[in-house]
Amino acid sequence: MSAPRIEIDLGVVERNTRVLVDRLAARDVRVLGVTKAVLGSPRVAAAMLRGGAVGLGDARVENLARLDGSVPRTLIRSPMLSQVAQVVRTATASLNTEPAVLAALDDAAAHAGIRHDVILMVELGDLREGIAVDDVSAAVKVVLASRSLRLRGLGTNLACQNGVVPDDANMDVLHRLVDRSEAQHGITLDVVSGGNSAALDWALTTSRLGRTNELRLGEAILLGTEPLRRTPITGLSTNAFALVGEIIEVADKPARPWGNQALATYGEPPSRTAGGTRRQAIVALGRQDVDIDGLIPPAGVSVLGMSSDHLVLDIGDHRMTVGDELCFRLGYGALVRAMTSPFVNRAEVSASPALTTQPAGWPNVTEITTSSPAAMLTSDTVTPAGS
Repeated sequence: MSAPRIEIDLGVVERNTRVLVDRLAARDVRVLGVTKAVLGSPRVAAAMLRGGAVGLGDARVENLARLDGSVPRTLIRSPMLSQVAQVVRTATASLNTEPAVLAALDDAAAHAGIRHDVILMVELGDLREGIAVDDVSAAVKVVLASRSLRLRGLGTNLACQNGVVPDDANMDVLHRLVDRSEAQHGITLDVVSGGNSAALDWALTTSRLGRTNELRLGEAILLGTEPLRRTPITGLSTNAFALVGEIIEVADKPARPWGNQALATYGEPPSRTAGGTRRQAIVALGRQDVDIDGLIPPAGVSVLGMSSDHLVLDIGDHRMTVGDELCFRLGYGALVRAMTSPFVNRAEVSASPALTTQPAGWPNVTEITTSSPAAMLTSDTVTPAGS
């Protein structure tokens, strides 16, 4: 399969999910598998479900529409008014903050003859989406007074906009709101959604877990890392995804540019103060394909810069030639960019359990399918490798 491509080990995704599901189950917390970083890949979603996720979540209605309609599917970004009819047909539940959107969802669900579940999101300091604490009671009343909406629970999101860490103090606020809402309105809330992968460490270590009974996990499952410090999670594999690029030039070049310098294509040029020469390679990857900040090169290779279409590397003592392929690990931002690039192909691999620690190019595969981003946006069909 041609480069650039992302190689996805579905076995690692399944095993990472199972490890987290088992750890959280010991604390009576469920896992909602989040597929937004993989463009709603049905096969990645299926791996999460095999690993024990109770449902699937995505920020885009278009991605949810590609997932298994027989399992719970939650829209984890507040619905757009222009999409409410599509939301109630596609998602079994959605995260909400706005009364106007709730009213529109109610109308759309009533028109479609559907009962749509709602989780109200509470602002706990990160200043992204969320209802002010003092306004939660009024929002609960709006949902309870609706014709076709069902209030499933309350939730929150931290660490995305301003890096606010989930802890006992802010999560206690959410738990008190759940208790108060149930007491005031005579209801029972099924879901207390304690956050994303950034809440994982808190949920597994706190002695005050309170009412939290569900986490929305994407990065922790897919990359085996926790977002707060970008460190590997013990017991998980970090190699489910690899980005493969092809070398299109190799040459010894001066370490320092010459001539008058101005701004480079994407701002200031990289600093090159050292003299002498370096062994430089260019890979056919650019900012249209991947986020440079989350691109992790092989050992002994360093990134010198990236334009729209060229990735420039210092390859040190590595022996490489034109046509060779290089394999890169990915951070979350790089994964999202690569998965949504129309120029990056995908090879989804079902590997044997023994291959948990293999970096890429798994030799003992039982099944390989390939797909392109354009196909993933329009169809669930995949093309067998070699066809």
